[in-house]
Amino acid sequence: MVPEIVRTDSVLVSHPFECESQKWSVMGGYLDMKQYDVVGPADKVFAVAGEDVILPCSVKPNISVVDMRVRWSRLDLKDFLVHLYEDHEDRNTDQIQSYRGRTKLNHQELQRGDASLKLSSVQVSDEGRYKCFIQSKSWSDDATVDVSVEAVGRPPVITVDGFDHSERLHLQCESEGWNPEPVLEWLDSEGASLSSETTEMQRNTYGFSVKHTITVQHRDDKIHCRVKLRHHMLETLIVTSSKSFNPWRTSIILSSIAVVLIVIAGILLAAFVRKTRGKMLVCLFVYLLYLI
Repeated sequence: MVPEIVRTDSVLVSHPFECESQKWSVMGGYLDMKQYDVVGPADKVFAVAGEDVILPCSVKPNISVVDMRVRWSRLDLKDFLVHLYEDHEDRNTDQIQSYRGRTKLNHQELQRGDASLKLSSVQVSDEGRYKCFIQSKSWSDDATVDVSVEAVGRPPVITVDGFDHSERLHLQCESEGWNPEPVLEWLDSEGASLSSETTEMQRNTYGFSVKHTITVQHRDDKIHCRVKLRHHMLETLIVTSSKSFNPWRTSIILSSIAVVLIVIAGILLAAFVRKTRGKMLVCLFVYLLYLI
């Protein structure tokens, strides 16, 4: 059987044979040629806040993409532009503001089919799903890259909210800048866990902030506040002994007394000035009458 010859404006193809290096098909009278597949990482990419990370993306087979259009975008942010390479140059006029100056494509690697994106000074807000889109004159394909950002927050800070009638201490521990959500726990001097009374968790562009409160007996002891995230841990302690807090309470009482005395002295001084000013006005009036 003689193969059927199909002629188009751009290329001559024989049917029903299939070329080994490229796949050909005729659809709607037009010839479609699939030249490559865009491939991303099989697993999620993990990044650390403040460091650099590479988002892998390449074409198979490893043909040059120098003459193609490479567009990186955020799928979870309405496909907003992260980086654009077109007509042999980077075109980032419409790039998301937070990515300005932090994205880069290696133009030499583009010749080997590698369109991986380098993201510098990673931020917590960079966490999300990315799309790597590569388009030639006759074909386009894309791959997705999921990025998870880990951030170690600031050391926890313990503050004393005050005492109650039973002379128990109200303590608050707070830490911010974590991602993902960390675990905060109170420990006594023996390392035993203490239950928090209230817990707060908030998230912003810088990560999670946690705040826990606890009430402890006013006795000789050490209370630890510990924040953990995977293999990271930050800890702060406070000594809740009578020796530590009695001077603190005494200073508050003395300060209060001093404030009251200052207020009383101010009132007396104002009354004295007002009274003295009245006498001075009378004297001035009498002196003027004498001159007349």
